[in-house]
Amino acid sequence: MRYNPKKHRLPVFNANGVLLIDKPVEWTSFDVVNFVRARFNIPKVGHCGTLDPAATGLLVLVLGKFTLLSQKFSGEDKVYEATLRLGLETDTEDMDGQVVAEHDWSQVTEAMLRETLTSFIGVQQQTPPMVSAVKKDGKKLYELARQGVEIERESREITIFSLDISRVELPRCDFTMRCSKGTYVRTLCADVGRRLGCGGVLEKLRRLRSGSFDVADALTIEQLKTFEQGDLEAHLRRFLFEKLSRIAGV
Repeated sequence: MRYNPKKHRLPVFNANGVLLIDKPVEWTSFDVVNFVRARFNIPKVGHCGTLDPAATGLLVLVLGKFTLLSQKFSGEDKVYEATLRLGLETDTEDMDGQVVAEHDWSQVTEAMLRETLTSFIGVQQQTPPMVSAVKKDGKKLYELARQGVEIERESREITIFSLDISRVELPRCDFTMRCSKGTYVRTLCADVGRRLGCGGVLEKLRRLRSGSFDVADALTIEQLKTFEQGDLEAHLRRFLFEKLSRIAGV
């Protein structure tokens, strides 16, 4: 059902501010935007940086006049916690897609994996996957992919600032990575798998930070379900005050 603020049971809530959400699995970023818009009757709600449905973690929402800052917030560095799984290739580079190949990974050692994964630290070119929100001639790539169309994609410069491996239990590896805007962690996993000769996919992904925003300050959807308009307004004001206080060091 299309959202119509004039037919909502609540008065229009012209909220302004930044709302951090801990996105649950299976929700799209647009699902979260729609939920907040419809529940609180807020006409202008946007998000800063798409998360895939299978991913969890920090989603930065901008409300009202703060939607003008969407591009700025979207362009900031991100921190992710991820799990790489060797031995598989899928058409989406993660576990949501169809398996297109399986390979023996037994020749890969922990040392080989660590060396290969950390070799991706730095400035590099990365080709976005077909199943992504990148646009080509006005159409999102995932829309073309749904039609069975695959087109040549231009590589883009990205930067991986740091990559820390926390656990290796082959064929899986957990790591935390700080990277620039537009970096696809699932493409990194696929590239690592190709370099090791056994394929690789992203098994889990969680966004921990976006710029100066942290998932520790985020609300869950379940928490939001208990909020009324007044609760959200108070939260937005408190968050803005606390955030400015931290920046000012007071």
